Amino acid sequence: MPLPLTPAAPTAEKPELPAPPATPASSLDVYTGDPNFMTSLARGLIVIQAFSQATPQMTISQLSVKTGLSRAAVRRCLYTLTKLGFAGAEDGSRYSLRPRLLTLSQTYTTSNSLSSAAQPILERMSATLRESFSVATLDGDDIVYIARTAGTRVMAVDLHIGSRLPAYCTSMGRVLLAYLPPDELETYLARAVLTPHTTRTITSVEKLRLALRNVRRNGYALVDQELEVGLRSLAVPVYGPSGRVAATVNLSGNAPRMPVYDMQTRFLPYLRNAALELGAFLR
Repeated sequence: MPLPLTPAAPTAEKPELPAPPATPASSLDVYTGDPNFMTSLARGLIVIQAFSQATPQMTISQLSVKTGLSRAAVRRCLYTLTKLGFAGAEDGSRYSLRPRLLTLSQTYTTSNSLSSAAQPILERMSATLRESFSVATLDGDDIVYIARTAGTRVMAVDLHIGSRLPAYCTSMGRVLLAYLPPDELETYLARAVLTPHTTRTITSVEKLRLALRNVRRNGYALVDQELEVGLRSLAVPVYGPSGRVAATVNLSGNAPRMPVYDMQTRFLPYLRNAALELGAFLR
C-alpha cells in the first residue's frame, strides 16, 4: 500500500534585496563594450563634477563614496588633474578644483555663438532696468545658465554661468519643457521627480501639464515662489532657425518688490524684444 503523500514544506521566499543606489559611476555601465568610449576620461569628468558649493573640498574616500568610483580610480583621476593644474590638495588629503578649470568654461562661452550674443543684450537690459536677467538651455532634466547679469541678488544661491536648476519649477525650465516635441515631453514627464521646494511648488504631473499648456498659449512662463520663497521669475522662448525653441530669456526678482502685473506689463516687452534679437542672431 503506497504511503500517503505529505505536502512539501513551503519554501520560504527570499526577500528581494534592494537595488543598490545609483551613482554617477553606474551611469557608465551602458557604455560597457563600446570600443570608442574612453572610460578613463568619463571617470575624470565624474570626479570634477562631484565638487560643488556644498562640498568644495573632499578626500579620496569622500569622492569615492560620492561618485561610486573605486578609491584607486579616484586617486588616478586626481593625480592626473593635479599634474595638469585642474585640481590640488593644500594639506595632501583634501582635494579641491583649481582656477585653471575656468578655462574650460571660458572656452565654451567664447565659442558658443548664443552665449556670446546673449551677454551684451542682458547687460544692456540690466543697465536700463537694474534687474537680473539670464539665458539658459535645457540639459537633461535641468536648465543650464549660459549667460547672466545680476542687477540685484535675488536668490539664496549665487547663480552664474554653468549653474543648474530643475526645469519643472523654474520659469526658464517651463518654457523649454513647454516647447519640446510631444514625445520628448512625455519621456521627461515619465521620469521626472517633482520634489517640493516650497509649499507653492507644482508636484503633480497633471498640474505641470496644465502649466505647460498655459506657457504655450501665453508665450511666456511666470513662476511664483515655486523654487524659493520670495523669488518670482518670468521667461520667454528664443526660437532657433529651425523654428524650434533653442533657449529662453529670463527675469528674476524679489516677489514683494516685483508684482505679477508689473512683470507682465513693464518687463515682458523687454524680454520679448531680447528674445527676438537673439533669434535674429541665430538665423
